[in-house]
Order: sequence, then C-alpha cells, then structure tokens
Amino acid sequence: MNNKVVMITGASKGLGRALTLAFAKEGARLAICSRSEEKLLKVKIEAQKLGAEVLAVTADLSKSRDVERFIALTEGTYGHIDVLINNASVLGPSPMPLLLDYPEEDFAEVLRINAVSPFLVTRRVIPGMLERNEGSIINVTSEAGHTGYAGWGAYGISKFAVEGLTQTWADELSDTNIRVNMVDPGEMDTDMHRLAVPDCDYPLAKPEDIVDIFLFLASSKSAGTNGQRFEAQAEEEL
Repeated sequence: MNNKVVMITGASKGLGRALTLAFAKEGARLAICSRSEEKLLKVKIEAQKLGAEVLAVTADLSKSRDVERFIALTEGTYGHIDVLINNASVLGPSPMPLLLDYPEEDFAEVLRINAVSPFLVTRRVIPGMLERNEGSIINVTSEAGHTGYAGWGAYGISKFAVEGLTQTWADELSDTNIRVNMVDPGEMDTDMHRLAVPDCDYPLAKPEDIVDIFLFLASSKSAGTNGQRFEAQAEEEL
C-alpha cells in the first residue's frame, strides 16, 4: 500500500475508522470523509500519528456537490485515486420497523445514503481510473443484502442494491484493469450493530480484526479478481 491513494467513505467510526488506521499503517495516502466533522478529525489525527498523509473532508456523499468536492480535493491533493472503499451507510429508524410500517421518508433516506451514494462516488472516480487503466473499488455489503430478513427493512434492501451495483460495475469494467468487488464484514462490535441488535448476547468481531480482506483486495495480489463477494471469515483462505 506504500504511497497508494486510498479513499474511504464513512471513516469517522466503526469499520471506516479501522480501515483508515489499517491502511495508514501500510503506508497509504488517505482521503477520508464523513458527515461528522468532529469524529472525522479525531480519526485523521490517529492516522497521522501512524505516519500517514491524510485528507479529511466533511461531506454527505448522497449529494452530488459533496461528491464532486471530495473527489476534486483528493485529485487536487494526490493527483489520482488508486483504491475506493464505499463504506458509508446508515441503519435507518431504530428499532427497525417492518416494511408495512416503514416511514416513506426514512426509507428513501436509507436508500439515498446506502445505495445512491456509492453509485455517485464510483461514477465520479472511475474516469480517472480508466485514464490510468488500473484501480480497485470495494463496496461494503451485509448478510442482509444477500438474504432478505424480516425487520431489516430499508437497510437490507439498500445492501441488495449495493450487491447489484457491484456486479453491474464489475461487468461493465471487465475489459479493463479496474476491479470491483464487495465485502460482507459480518457482525461487528459497532454502534450500528448495537442499534440493530440491542439485546445481542453473543461475541462479536472487532472492526480491526477483519481489515485484511480489504488490504488484499486493494493490493496488486488481487489482480484479476472482479465482481466477487467476500466474507470476512474467509480471510485465512487468501
């Protein structure tokens, strides 16, 4: 990862923070964003203490103007983007209502942030990758995006969209050296999981324990790997 430019969305906490610090340790140059400026700046400082160069931008990537600003600043700072990790997402109302009772505005917001955002960011990043004919895009999915579960509402549906988005981008870029894959990190000890499963009584993985699959997919070792779905527990097979 030495000097590779890695862009991570939703980097202020949880998996996004863990990924930022993992890539910082590997020598990547980082562009991170979040809607929470205070938490994002704390992560920036943590990564800088590890020796990383970090651009941190407060942004809502479901808005085209924020997408353009974030990516233009990144390209202006580093010249290009090698790796994009679409991690930012929201759960929606908590406790999550059944679809029959799901508020329309909340449903639209979850899809806007979880599915429209990675579309907008990927669409803006790909032209630069095409110019260099190389790049890696990694989308974060969920078991709830692979199997429909009652009560997971718009969040699960949005992750189904992410999986379709990943497969479609991968197929459209199959004749290039740009690879598009997705990772299901499994259940983790995060704020989002505590909202989703407030009465959880079983052990959970720490976000920092599942970063290796992302490091692999971002590296040249994954050349030729495209349109694939990975699960965090399969790390030892890499």
